[in-house]
Amino acid sequence: MSTAGVTRAYDRWAPIYDLVFGPVFRQGRSAAIDAAERIGGRIIEVGVGTGISLPQYARNCRIVGVDLSDAMLDKARARVREQKLDHVELIAVGDAEALDFPDNSFDVVVAQYVVTAVPHPERALDEFARICRPGGEIVITTRVGAGAGMRGAIERTLMPVTSRLGFRTEFPWSRYADWMKTRGDIRLAEHRPLPPLGHFSLVRFAKTSPEGHA
Repeated sequence: MSTAGVTRAYDRWAPIYDLVFGPVFRQGRSAAIDAAERIGGRIIEVGVGTGISLPQYARNCRIVGVDLSDAMLDKARARVREQKLDHVELIAVGDAEALDFPDNSFDVVVAQYVVTAVPHPERALDEFARICRPGGEIVITTRVGAGAGMRGAIERTLMPVTSRLGFRTEFPWSRYADWMKTRGDIRLAEHRPLPPLGHFSLVRFAKTSPEGHA
C-alpha cells in the first residue's frame, strides 16, 4: 500500500461511498461519535471522507475533518454548506501519517475505519497520540483480523486485492497491542465488538497526563 494508491482508491470511491459504506458502517459511526462526545470539546475526525458523520456530532463540539482524498472532501464541504454545520471548524486535506497540527491540539481524535487503510498504521497511531491532549482519547472503529487459522490465511490471501481497493483485510489485534507497548502515554480504555456481527470493533485509547493518570 502507498499513500498515492490509497488516495486514488478513495477518489474512485467518492461518488458511491455513502451508498456502499453508509449502511455498513452506520452503527460503528454512532458508537464512535457517542464515545467522542463523552469527552467533547475539540474533535478531529481523521479520514472524514464525505463527511457522513459530521451531522451527528453535537453542536457544542468543534469538529475538524481531514482526509487524503479531495474528491471525498468536496462532498464533505458541500454537506457542511448545505446542512449549515457551523460546529465544523475546518475541512482540509490531511495525511493520517503526518498530520499538520501541533502537539496536544485536540480533546479527541476519531479515526473510523482508517487504521487498516493507511500504508503505515503504527505511524498514524503515533500521530493520533501526538495531537491528542493528555486526558483525551483516541477513538477508533476498526476491523480486527484473525491473525491465525483459516480466517487469517484467507485475510492474507485477499490482501493483494483489498489493498488496491484501499484497505487491509489482514490486521490482527497484536499490532495494536505491540504499538501500545512502545508508548508510555497510552492505555487501552475499551475494546468491544460492534453489532450486528462483530466483524468490526470500537477501540478507545486514553492518553495519560504527565503524572501518568488519564
